[in-house]
Amino acid sequence: MALSGKIDALLRGTYRDTETGAPVAVATRSLAIERSLAGMEADLVCGLGFGRRVAVVSDRTTHAVLGERVERAIAGSHQVDSVVLEVGVHPDDAAVARVRSATAGADALIAVGSGTINDIGKHASAQDGKPYAVFATAPSMNGFVSINAAITVHGHKLSLPAQAPMGAFFDLSILGAAPPRLLRAGLGDSLCRTTAQADWLMAHLLFDTPYRELPFDLLADDEAPLFAGAAELMRGDAEVVERLVNTLLLAGFGTAIVGNSQPASQGEHLVSHFIDMFADPDRPLVFHGEQVGVTTLSVARLQERMLEEPPRFRADAGTEEDFAGRYGDELGRSCWAAYREKRLDAAKAEGLNARVAERWDAIRERVGAILLPARHLEAVLRAAGADLTPEAIHLSRGFYERALIRAREIRDRYTCLDLAADAGWLASLVPSL
Repeated sequence: MALSGKIDALLRGTYRDTETGAPVAVATRSLAIERSLAGMEADLVCGLGFGRRVAVVSDRTTHAVLGERVERAIAGSHQVDSVVLEVGVHPDDAAVARVRSATAGADALIAVGSGTINDIGKHASAQDGKPYAVFATAPSMNGFVSINAAITVHGHKLSLPAQAPMGAFFDLSILGAAPPRLLRAGLGDSLCRTTAQADWLMAHLLFDTPYRELPFDLLADDEAPLFAGAAELMRGDAEVVERLVNTLLLAGFGTAIVGNSQPASQGEHLVSHFIDMFADPDRPLVFHGEQVGVTTLSVARLQERMLEEPPRFRADAGTEEDFAGRYGDELGRSCWAAYREKRLDAAKAEGLNARVAERWDAIRERVGAILLPARHLEAVLRAAGADLTPEAIHLSRGFYERALIRAREIRDRYTCLDLAADAGWLASLVPSL
């Protein structure tokens, strides 16, 4: 099956940045999206030039779905170390350490799975300087070809440096048959393009921090048809499943080109990460994209309110001791180390107020032009039968409102959550989000 024009151009290094005209390339060298990859696995892996000994990392579910098949296919050409993790393994530093130990003798890693397995595999392989590839089992998230991994370290969920896969392979017959919740999760993770772009652009306009249009140019052709096909996606329509895969890949390539997750992860992901860190550990399983769908709706509503009037910034009164008291000494100081990078003192607040007084109309116009209405995003999720409220993803309203207020404290990324808090609006707006 032919790859989409943009994906093929990125792999060849011939895609042109619309802002600079310069050619853009990605580190991933081999990519296949096929109705079925059955019988192709060995050729795909051999084409990567891995060493003789390869570790295949999966969990019990993804091993049964595809991992065992990949292991059998490459057993004739490689020595295979089968590393099968427990279902529900957390992507944390302990899991990464276990995988690094289990794959110590391997020349390369192959992740068979999606979010968690891919993050663990890409981070573990990067730590050990070994190449890796991924065989996807569900179109549930956009990190397949990104160069960062969401890993929890000592209770603090971080976006850590990883590496792009040398190969990424997608069997649409398997992806289309994934549990409906995983299809909805992929849609939910795609929903946040608008909120992430608005936050990133707003920070750029306020602070002159770097910003690029390229990641969003990559997504422009697929977003509207994907959202319009939300109902068909849930019926397993092959064309829409393929469009979802293209969208997830292009989002991941956008972050890889920029060098960080900012094009795809802003305020909505901060809230989701806070939930991951502090929600009841006995809460029923909720997939990342399911959660991001709900948090994206809240952040979209906040962004709409944010543009209604110019903010008046004030200095932040928080201290490291406040963070230590709120989160405990180790985690609190870790969060503070990130947060203080964006914390507003009196001079920064006054500088922002001067900029807003001079440029607010232009800022509002540029940010408003890229926002999709929250009601439209909600309609997309509703068409897919996705969760829309915190209660539907097993969170009390009280905890969710705390997440909306406190999530900005765990990262250095300046988002609409910070703007609303620094303007004194956030606490009053949260009940309506």
